[in-house]
Amino acid sequence: MGDTGPTGPVMDRDEVDRALARLGAEHEAIETSLLALQDHAGRRLLEGAELTGVTVERWATAEASITLLWTYFDAYTGALRTTREIRSRRRWSSREDLAELTELLRGEAVTVAGSAAATANAPTPHGGPGRLSERYSLVTLVERMNQLYATSLDMVVAADAVWSALPARIDLLAAELQRTRKLAHSVGVRPGEHPAGDDLERITRTLTRLRERVVSDPLAFWLPAQGSSAPGGGRPDTTVYDREARALEEVRREIDAVLAVRQDAEQRIVRLRDVLSRADRTLAEARTARGEVLAKIAATEVPVVGGPPIVLQEQLAAAAEYRRHAQWHRLSPLLESLEEKAEDELLRARESLTAVTAPLAVRAELRGRLDAYKAKMARLGHAEDPELVEKYEKARRMLWSAPCDLRVAEQAVLRYQHAAAELLGSARRVPGQGGPVDRTGPGA
Repeated sequence: MGDTGPTGPVMDRDEVDRALARLGAEHEAIETSLLALQDHAGRRLLEGAELTGVTVERWATAEASITLLWTYFDAYTGALRTTREIRSRRRWSSREDLAELTELLRGEAVTVAGSAAATANAPTPHGGPGRLSERYSLVTLVERMNQLYATSLDMVVAADAVWSALPARIDLLAAELQRTRKLAHSVGVRPGEHPAGDDLERITRTLTRLRERVVSDPLAFWLPAQGSSAPGGGRPDTTVYDREARALEEVRREIDAVLAVRQDAEQRIVRLRDVLSRADRTLAEARTARGEVLAKIAATEVPVVGGPPIVLQEQLAAAAEYRRHAQWHRLSPLLESLEEKAEDELLRARESLTAVTAPLAVRAELRGRLDAYKAKMARLGHAEDPELVEKYEKARRMLWSAPCDLRVAEQAVLRYQHAAAELLGSARRVPGQGGPVDRTGPGA
């Protein structure tokens, strides 16, 4: 290494080959990350959403950063291709080739057109205005891409986390609010006539505004984790949601107090109606699920789902008549019997739903186990093993076909696991071969 140049000592052939191997691995990792970011559900939602506030500003920057990332990656790919072509000219590179390779590998030999960075919202490398072109070394370009990727992914993950958490919770609270409003009206708790009715109206308006803002400006409801540099470090801000949920619970207690002032029988009948209604809905859901299981799962005994408790409904109607006509001596024992039977009916409905959906849960567990073992084998460098590939495809076809025979599919998954275990065992017994010894399970 006696000769030197602007980039320092000229690299020898071994140094060049090691550098090319490292850069090739980085190229593959960067490409995988970029494709994953391109397909991220949060990014697709951001592209199609009507954004406002801080989110629209940060998305403009992130979108420009993603565009710039691909520009950098194309330049990086071209430079790596050029370097490989020079190295492949001769098996034993000449001194001139080595000097040129050294310049490409260590010097600022990559030129990136600066128009994308200059006209878009992406941050420029030095914090100043974008120039017509920028020159980078391959190492610097990788660092730059990593920075842009981290900031872009952080924004996408944060928005996706808020969208995944808050709107669904707000919808559930709104459904509970609607049920509470109906109950309130039934006992005369209305806006302008009772404070709880006014509170219900205020909570309704607040939840409506909250959902609209969460959908259009999710980053306004994101709390970054202090001291965390990992993309997506933080949690959704549920302060407003939690406050309204507590307010709704207070209204419910107020309505319960109003109900308690009235006759105890009415409260108990309303509760009975609710329990039986939930039992009916659960049974209906179980019947629908049973049809789905029979269509998707073969060779499985799915229990029959019973019909709604007509006798209990008739007894409940009789209880309402007793209350209407003030026949309390007949109503009291009937209510006691009905309350016990209604709870038993709801429990039976829930057990029916659990029983009929059990095969789908088994299939989901088998799918997860199969993919977990496949990921483990890929991590250990055995993804292309012909026997494993064949057994994986066979098991996958069984699990993703309809109807799916769970017994046969489970055996196929077990055969894949056994083949994977045997392959790992043989790799451990041969010194110096195979990947690193992995002593963890597939979910490690």
